[in-house]
Amino acid sequence: MARTITVGLDGSAESRAAAEWAAREAALRQVPVRLLHVWQPVPEPMAQAPLLGAETHQHWSERIPRDAAEGLRLRHPGVEVITEQRAGAPAEALLEASRDAELLVLGSRALSGLTGFLLGSVGQSVVARAEVPVVLVRAGEQAADEHVKDPAGIPSAATGFRPVVLGLDTG
Repeated sequence: MARTITVGLDGSAESRAAAEWAAREAALRQVPVRLLHVWQPVPEPMAQAPLLGAETHQHWSERIPRDAAEGLRLRHPGVEVITEQRAGAPAEALLEASRDAELLVLGSRALSGLTGFLLGSVGQSVVARAEVPVVLVRAGEQAADEHVKDPAGIPSAATGFRPVVLGLDTG
């Protein structure tokens, strides 16, 4: 597979923000963005329980990457968007997929402190073991929250993006 920017997509606001960030970066690098949705199979007794009715787990597993890809294609028409689904443990699938990527982008829950930034997420496991750069993206309340405030003090899509914090491992 050609080099891509791979995004871990689970349907959360954070993963959608990560996909948006990745699409902007893919446009700059002129590479495709790959949306990877990983679903972890549930034990057989739970899989047979009629919890969702007609809206099955498979329905949502297919809908999440499809809807995200459609949105990215509309907002970033020059970027090739590829969708992929895998079954298994999310951290392992993301690490495997990152081998073909220039960059791996994940959403991060907005918990407090550095520990909260990663704790309880797939991100901690992936960041610790990835062999490619990993970008963690937080989601704001609205898409404009990613932008600096305009002169009136309101975040606006007409202004530049807020700064990015960089962590670098030179060893």
